[in-house]
Amino acid sequence: MMMEKIRLLYSEEQIDARIREMGAAVSGELHGEPVRIVCVLKGASFFACELAKRITVPVVMDFMYVSSYGNSTKSSGAILIVKDLESPVAGENVLIAEDIIDSGHTLHFLTAEMKRRGAARVMVCTLLSKPDRREVDVPVDHVGFVIPDVFVVGYGLDYAQKYRNLPYIGAVEF
Repeated sequence: MMMEKIRLLYSEEQIDARIREMGAAVSGELHGEPVRIVCVLKGASFFACELAKRITVPVVMDFMYVSSYGNSTKSSGAILIVKDLESPVAGENVLIAEDIIDSGHTLHFLTAEMKRRGAARVMVCTLLSKPDRREVDVPVDHVGFVIPDVFVVGYGLDYAQKYRNLPYIGAVEF
């Protein structure tokens, strides 16, 4: 059995302050128009809910579960839609809420899919960005924190389904 140690990267207070800033920025860019937040499950659920509370324009929440990791620490690159949206996005402002952008494959797939489905505008907010691991260039409108190439958990992010409930973001040291 492997035991992991978790080193603090961002406190709950730091995350909260940054999400407030992101919510204000998104609200300003939408000029009063409504937005459909597409939360990428499972990891982005904590972030998407906190972000939604800080957006001042009308918000509709929807959820997609896409997978490219399984129980590994590395992305497989193959994107599988496990749970799709409940409503069409045609003609809507869509904000994809992502927990972390790593290789960029998932986000590249999702932004293209929202455009293919006729979204009027596609915006991307991510809590974390790991540019050292980027394989696909993807436009990101709002980034919470840029992090080095470390494996992180907490605030919705997991390692083999563990540690999502941590109120902070930490680096896993194996």
